[in-house]
Amino acid sequence: MSEQIEEAGVPTNNEMPNKPTRDVDNTVTPTQGRQSLIAARLVWFLAGVLLVLLAFRFVLLLMGANPANGFANFIYTTSYPFAAPFFGLFGYSIKYGVSRVEVSTLIAMAVYGLVAFGIYNLLNIGRASNT
Repeated sequence: MSEQIEEAGVPTNNEMPNKPTRDVDNTVTPTQGRQSLIAARLVWFLAGVLLVLLAFRFVLLLMGANPANGFANFIYTTSYPFAAPFFGLFGYSIKYGVSRVEVSTLIAMAVYGLVAFGIYNLLNIGRASNT
């Protein structure tokens, strides 16, 4: 059969032409891996702080916390920019000091958690799994 290949003009394994090859290095260097790990941890830290802030907001509104209180006022004003994009989902009207369930804050917590999870996975796309 090798005679047929040689006759057809196709080189055999011993006669492969020497073409320059280019090696592509797809490995992640330790520095790149460390940077992506730090970035992933930073994403989870920031998401955790935001989720705790929104959870405090939810609990304080559920209990009808007085907005004149310094801590409640701090939580309400700090978490407002993060919860505000979701207020229009359920016909929101601001009523501080009255016990109520703010579903939009729960939706905000779910969305921010999913966004953080997605960013975390994007940062770890090139990392090897330890499972």
